[in-house]
Amino acid sequence: MKERPRLAVISALGVVQILTWGTSYYLLTVLAPPIAADTGWPLPWIVGSLSASLLVSGLVSPRVGHTIGQAGGRSVLALATVILALGLLVLGLAPNLPVFFLGWLILGVGMGAGLYDAAFATLGRLYGASARPAISTLTLWGGFASTVCWPLSAFLVAHLGWRGTCFAYAGLLLVLALPLILLVLPAPSPLAGVDSATSTSTSSPLAARERRAFLLLAGILTLGGATTAIISVHLLNLLQAQGASLATAVSLGALVGPSQVAARVIEMANKGRHHPIWTLTAATGLIALGLVLLLTGFPILALALVLYGAGNGVYSIARGTLPLALFGPARYAPLLGRLALPNLVAQALAPSLGALVLAQGGVQATLTLLVILALLNFALVGALWQAR
Repeated sequence: MKERPRLAVISALGVVQILTWGTSYYLLTVLAPPIAADTGWPLPWIVGSLSASLLVSGLVSPRVGHTIGQAGGRSVLALATVILALGLLVLGLAPNLPVFFLGWLILGVGMGAGLYDAAFATLGRLYGASARPAISTLTLWGGFASTVCWPLSAFLVAHLGWRGTCFAYAGLLLVLALPLILLVLPAPSPLAGVDSATSTSTSSPLAARERRAFLLLAGILTLGGATTAIISVHLLNLLQAQGASLATAVSLGALVGPSQVAARVIEMANKGRHHPIWTLTAATGLIALGLVLLLTGFPILALALVLYGAGNGVYSIARGTLPLALFGPARYAPLLGRLALPNLVAQALAPSLGALVLAQGGVQATLTLLVILALLNFALVGALWQAR
């Protein structure tokens, strides 16, 4: 591998993550209403296509992780960029809803091969046991995806329409993200810092204690993914039911993003002095505390959302760094792919579950469900302390 400065590699991956998240996961936040208005397609079906995309993403993640573990991430991320561009072209050309849905299934393959899990696995493959600071820094870049791409999407829709926006994003992925991957990311090499003659094989089975830790971590990531997915979709409704106006709810919801970034900066300032399980403990504890405050009607809603946002921010770091610390760099990429499967499936299905509970039981029932999930997750982290 030709050595390249880590800052250059991480910065290139950071720009790529902003573009890949903004042109896939965050795309419909801005484009869904214009698509519905222009085509007459039902809005629930338009938004539901993202859930189908996440299911596909989860299904391909184990294979993506295995491939990165064996051959490195540059070719995988490059292919993901091309697939995302193809999916966007299909969306822009879609004459009907089934073709639009097909475009999102294609995007799901690109998301599974190009978003956080694939990027984390790539860094783990490049830097081995010393990848933790790089992973933390990458989450800081990724935190700006919505900040950059939502205004850009609104600008493009206003000038090009929603179809033109899809075409423009496809071009941006091909002329900016793809060259960054091919020109800046190093070629595959043996795992950094690992003696290939003595290291654990990427395909070696987990020992009994490791299996217990893996299952606990899979449960934690699944519950965490379900919780954050429900909140991201239904937060404004939950806040308005707590007495906030729509304008106030939007303002309060906007606190989550800066809280995530601020918490990541604080965690990075610690420079990895603590084990990542402390990061996960803090993350699940802050998320649970924020949701408990929302459920109990704490009068300062902003504090509840800041706590939740901070916990969600460092949760992303823990999701990338803890598997590396628990299972080592040799098995990191394939295990990360396996962990992504239930997490992404939960993210795909949880918003519909949240909508059902909200419709049948109301806001208090929904908040109660979220608190139960968060407290159960915190308890699973306690069990992971014993199993690690």
